[in-house]
Amino acid sequence: MLPADTFLRAAEVLAALRSRGQTIATAESCTGGLIAAALTDVAGSSDVFERGFVTYSNAAKTELLGVPALLINRHGAVSEEVARAMAEGALTFSRADFAVSVTGIAGPGGGSAEKPVGLVWFGWAARHGGALATHRIFAGDRAAIRAQAVSFGLDMLLRAETTQA
Repeated sequence: MLPADTFLRAAEVLAALRSRGQTIATAESCTGGLIAAALTDVAGSSDVFERGFVTYSNAAKTELLGVPALLINRHGAVSEEVARAMAEGALTFSRADFAVSVTGIAGPGGGSAEKPVGLVWFGWAARHGGALATHRIFAGDRAAIRAQAVSFGLDMLLRAETTQA
């Protein structure tokens, strides 16, 4: 279950984009569509939320978002390069103005010394701008890591899109 403030944050993101007639797409891996769900939990979101991609597997990242398999092989699915490529791919395969992506290791297994459980990379891209990526390492169990990733993804989107105004 996502925290109650996630609904308010999603509504804030939608209102900011709506006020400028802009739209958003999501590309999600470890969150499995939870950012899209948070946005679409807000009534009337269809004028802002353009589409979402749940690309849990590497093949899905390549097939649906155009992330080069070589990029995934070289850097791993949980990386700055792949997060940025996912956000760019969401723009390429949608009509959205902005895209947010998330790829990470929610656990409880799958982590390593270089990429621990809780590592989540976020990408953000603007149709008429660049793309960026940042990461966080979240603590807690799988549900807590995913909830924190959704919250951070919405915050990142709100901060990033307001700088594009």
